[in-house]
Amino acid sequence: MKYRKKPVVIDAIQFTGDNSTEVGDFLGGPHAVGHMFDSDTTKGLTITTLEGEHHASVGDFIIKGVQGEFYPCKPDIFAATYEPVTE
Repeated sequence: MKYRKKPVVIDAIQFTGDNSTEVGDFLGGPHAVGHMFDSDTTKGLTITTLEGEHHASVGDFIIKGVQGEFYPCKPDIFAATYEPVTE
């Protein structure tokens, strides 16, 4: 059996590496962002999701789900799954 994803409008913000304040506000305040990290290969942040802490790299989108939960999404998956809503 095949299933189709129900059309749903989501809120999201793309993490640029320079907008941690905006991402923190989106997530519900400065303490919503676990911490920034910067390794030799990856700059990003840690966010709390329903499944625990997940890393979001520069370029990833942070999505607010239908139950108010947050999770990161790689840009190619985001582009294949979502399109802008014009109001």
